[in-house]
Amino acid sequence: MALFATRAEILAPAVTGTRNVLRASHAAGARRVVVVSSVGAVIVNPRIPDGAVVDEDCWSDEDYCRATENWYCLSETLAECEALAYGEKAGTTTTTTTDVVTVCPPWVLGPLLQPTVNTTSMRLVSYLTGENTDEKMRNMVDVRDVAAALVLALETPGAASGRRLICSAHAMKVSEMVGLVRSLHPDLKQLLDYPREFVQVEDEKGVSSKRLQALGWKFRTAEETLRDTIDSYKAAGILS
Repeated sequence: MALFATRAEILAPAVTGTRNVLRASHAAGARRVVVVSSVGAVIVNPRIPDGAVVDEDCWSDEDYCRATENWYCLSETLAECEALAYGEKAGTTTTTTTDVVTVCPPWVLGPLLQPTVNTTSMRLVSYLTGENTDEKMRNMVDVRDVAAALVLALETPGAASGRRLICSAHAMKVSEMVGLVRSLHPDLKQLLDYPREFVQVEDEKGVSSKRLQALGWKFRTAEETLRDTIDSYKAAGILS
């Protein structure tokens, strides 16, 4: 997905695509469908107080997303609402029940599955190179831990009762991440050791993964995630 995609390019495919996949899954007799959403459907809400840590009961404000033209977070919110509403309907109006569970990860890091640079990877690279100097608290999780969360959501009977599961491992300042990468990868000294001044912007809202952890979910340390992320970037030639 392009970083600056238009409203039309994001909203319709997200909602329609979610609906079509759920219909096909239900028609095939699937007993449970796990939908990957985003904390973008959770935290974009001006009514959340600064410093608050929110759980799955919190939703992004659709009107606020429209007013600020945050089409990505609006698309994630609408698509997740569509998924959960479909699950409720499928469980009450048809003979075959299809549970729908949504998993909401934040910024996903970890080893790349492809040699190309996606939007998430470019964001981290821009912080490392100094192209982006925004200082903020960001929620993050390892892609391997997201995969484990999806398996738990699919296979654990108790997951259905929660419906939504936030999947976030760490909250770190951008400058802290860059400093950690510097300590873990001294070979990148030429890239990372130069004068830089971060500019404080609004922090992301904090999120709680207690519901997912209650199902047995565990996550990697930030050190392991960032070390392996950079190793994969180097192998793909992204930081060369």
